[in-house]
Amino acid sequence: MGDSAKDSSAGICFKRSTKLGFAFWLPAAWIVFVAFCGVSANLWGLPEPDLMDWNNPAAVPGTKGNILILEQSGEGVERLYIHLLGTDTLGRDIVSRLAYGARVSLAVGLIAPGIGLVLGGILGMFAGFYRGRLGAIIVGTMDAILAFPGLVLLLAITFYLGASVQNLIIALGILTVPAFCRVARANTLTFAEREFIQAARALGENEMSILIREILPNVIMPMIVYALLVVAFMIVIEGALSFLGLGVPSPTPSWGGMIAEGREVLEETPHVSMIPSFVMFLTVLSFNLIGDSLRGLRDTKEGQL
Repeated sequence: MGDSAKDSSAGICFKRSTKLGFAFWLPAAWIVFVAFCGVSANLWGLPEPDLMDWNNPAAVPGTKGNILILEQSGEGVERLYIHLLGTDTLGRDIVSRLAYGARVSLAVGLIAPGIGLVLGGILGMFAGFYRGRLGAIIVGTMDAILAFPGLVLLLAITFYLGASVQNLIIALGILTVPAFCRVARANTLTFAEREFIQAARALGENEMSILIREILPNVIMPMIVYALLVVAFMIVIEGALSFLGLGVPSPTPSWGGMIAEGREVLEETPHVSMIPSFVMFLTVLSFNLIGDSLRGLRDTKEGQL
């Protein structure tokens, strides 16, 4: 009876470990909230992110101020706003810039890894499944991209194509391709010689069908987990590039740009940089926690099998 009770309790513990818990749902709720704020920013009655309150530069949270707004008739009208989180060094509302900046930061963080996930996943699966000369060419190309200084690529794209959100996303997306290619190749090599692949070949399935129906379902989950970690890294990279002048050009708001603009008054009014820094911190931490939760869930299910 004692052994059966232990087995029963062990089974209960194992069942609980296969469920997504607090460490997943709370970060997921924060990501949904940030995304909602970015999408619906223009519905809240917030001032435009580039409108300036000339009388209240670097104002503390809760400051009341007037912002001059141009009507369609061309006349200027002053409206009263309460700057809940204060203003930046130019008198622009921080809440408004955080909400509109979420669009840019999440776009960079999600689309750039998405490019790497698709291109790197396809190339990695081909390299791991076909091997031989094709695999050597793909691996050699990825090694060359990894060896090329990423900062030089960003400088070249900014110089020839101009600084913009689209160009930044493309450049960062290209730089993520080799990492995703390696993850896809490693997982493809693991499954390529399994019994179910041999059975599919024996049943007459062609190689493309095996790649799509047999390999891809087993490779996609590890890549999605890795992509969530890369999303967090891309958001941080966008912020770091703003300090080098390679980020999103002003006056387009982004969290990294807000942090960079507030460094000049960090001692006098630290909230100008610290508030967007805290929002970025929570967002990056949330993506990391979601990725770790999904990875733990995948490892548990694999252990069960």
